[in-house]
Amino acid sequence: MARNELRPVIKLRSTAGTGFTYVTRKNRRNDPDRMVLRKFDPVVRRHVDFREER
Repeated sequence: MARNELRPVIKLRSTAGTGFTYVTRKNRRNDPDRMVLRKFDPVVRRHVDFREER
């Protein structure tokens, strides 16, 4: 498999509704579902859930 197929670049968008995003890579083989990570949102200055968008 090519590099981009196995570990695609994904955007993680804040669930706080601020529109803030993180960009990361994920292993499609280990995490086939949408990823949810708890990260810091500087707009609301709190940790919130960030969900993967396609």
